[in-house]
Amino acid sequence: MKSTLVTVTVVLAAAVLSAAVTAATPPPANRAIAAAVADAHRPAKDTEQDAVRRPAELVAFSKVKAGDTVMDVWPGGGYWTRLFSPVVGPKGKVYAYVPAEIAGFKSDPVAVAKAVAAEPGRGNVKAVSDPLAQQPPPRMFNTFDVVWTFENYHDFHDSFMKGASVDGFNQAIFKLLKPGGYYVIVDHAAAKGQGLQNTEDLHRIDPATVKAEVEKAGFVLDQESSLLASPADDHTLKVFDPAVKGKTDRFMLRFKKPVNP
Repeated sequence: MKSTLVTVTVVLAAAVLSAAVTAATPPPANRAIAAAVADAHRPAKDTEQDAVRRPAELVAFSKVKAGDTVMDVWPGGGYWTRLFSPVVGPKGKVYAYVPAEIAGFKSDPVAVAKAVAAEPGRGNVKAVSDPLAQQPPPRMFNTFDVVWTFENYHDFHDSFMKGASVDGFNQAIFKLLKPGGYYVIVDHAAAKGQGLQNTEDLHRIDPATVKAEVEKAGFVLDQESSLLASPADDHTLKVFDPAVKGKTDRFMLRFKKPVNP
């Protein structure tokens, strides 16, 4: 009898441990994602980032699938837009959204987004630019399946955003997403308890602060992953410092809009 109890205890413990590991690990990439990553037409500047960005695992984590309508917030050079485009396919849509507050940057992010949308095979991509917290018109409510932002959420709090409301932005995203839709945020972690203190100097944000802000808008945390975590990063250096660039401690959070909010 004692042996049986020990066996059951060991099996249960193993099951709990397995569940915990699974919860922290993104699902395996499907064929569509694998094909998007392997696309020979992706520019070298994108593929050179693959080792540190883990695109197959991150797109799988985002839950983006064929036919989805996706918003890539602050798309930069178009890295994620180019991956989402073939995954959602001809029946899907990808909006490369540039906050109007950064439209005047020297890099001309709106022009870059439009150039990505104009690339061959990107007929399902549209470049858009509006103020960060502009409330969407009712006709746009419940239209998106996934809203994604990569290493930029911390910037929404910076002074160059001209006082844009992050709470207003999160509320707008909540309205835009379909019930059951996902809001995915990947960013550089600040030290625990730092909150918003390092968004501008180190370009980092406390993941606990992100959770609190997003949940305040009505979202629930669906899953988080430690795939991009880096215990060697002590959170004291700017993310562009050569000592940590590409090796920062990053968090992955996937929030869900409740089906019956």
